[in-house]
Amino acid sequence: MPGNDHLQGERKLRVMVDPGLPSEVAAALAVDRLPRLLHQHVASGTWRVEVEARTLPLDENGVLPLLRLAGDRTEDNTDLLVYLTDLPRGSVVRPVLADISTRRRAALVSLPATGSFRLRRHLGQALLHVAYRLHHGHGRNVARSGAGKEGEAEVPRPQRLRRAPATWGWPLKEVFSGEEGIDTSLVLTGWRGRTRLLCGMVRTNRPWRLVPHLASATAAAAATAAFGIFYSSIWQMADALSVARLVLITVLSLAGMVSWLLFYNHLWDSPHGHRAPQDTVLYNASTLITLALGVGCMYLLLYALTLLAGLVVIDAGFLQSKLGHPAGLGDYATLAWLACSMGTVAGALGSSLDSETAVRQATYSRREQERQARNQAEARAEETHALTHGATKDDDP
Repeated sequence: MPGNDHLQGERKLRVMVDPGLPSEVAAALAVDRLPRLLHQHVASGTWRVEVEARTLPLDENGVLPLLRLAGDRTEDNTDLLVYLTDLPRGSVVRPVLADISTRRRAALVSLPATGSFRLRRHLGQALLHVAYRLHHGHGRNVARSGAGKEGEAEVPRPQRLRRAPATWGWPLKEVFSGEEGIDTSLVLTGWRGRTRLLCGMVRTNRPWRLVPHLASATAAAAATAAFGIFYSSIWQMADALSVARLVLITVLSLAGMVSWLLFYNHLWDSPHGHRAPQDTVLYNASTLITLALGVGCMYLLLYALTLLAGLVVIDAGFLQSKLGHPAGLGDYATLAWLACSMGTVAGALGSSLDSETAVRQATYSRREQERQARNQAEARAEETHALTHGATKDDDP
């Protein structure tokens, strides 16, 4: 019976991870938290969690093959095997958290599906959820016991868990997979599930990396913002503008830089390579939000530096003589506000000097870069084929 766990010996959970964020989060969990949770909720005894950073190639469909992954464990005594990837799985209609093969005791978990906040906690819950099913063989015969007409059933709460993790509160549904060797897939449902996936994709892209990678854009923005500190006409203009107009200028400058980065560097995803148009919308939304957050981080950093420089460089008495009224901290803040908005517009143009490769590396995770490169290669191949085929037709008598 599944409940008769061995009390002797050591059990092992091998977690293979994509390099980058999955590796960092999994390594932090493996030290203490995950072995303790496995002991408490899956099976009593000693658990050893091994984390191995390894990049598996995508198959011809652009996905990670679980069975090929499971086939690599013939030479070791791994009890359970999980591959953690930063590549989204499934579609926007049915985003996949995990694919499970109880016969192979292997699973494939998508990190973006765990969301964006409290990442270690949520990933730990997901791994615990999957480990329970692999260890106890849950779902091996579920397909015989009352699947709906569409082959779906709500994920049941395991009765053997001593303390049910918060994972069970996720918007999850168990779907019987049609892929060979995979029993079930855990998918996110409803708008909550899609929102969780979108936020997770943005978190995996790590928007804050955009600032150090856009060296030319940052330099151009800083130089233009510094220009506003040294010219009294900019001081008077900032003093004359209303807060509403300053907000509008800021929004337009941020939108301009995001749009420039998006289209100049060909980051807008085409429908090619997606199973449904909704998937294109999801990927483009994650790119747009990533860029917006990255540019927002740059703006805040630039504002702080400009305000500090203004306080150091501009004497309060001299500023007062130019504005015609007593100058306070609010005047310095308004001046830095307008100067930063001007600098952001210049930064968009300065980003043209940064290579497209650098922008992509700053915007996307490694797996997302691989997916986009694959789509672009397929698109070029189709264009070449279409041109060749068209030329052949034109040559026909």
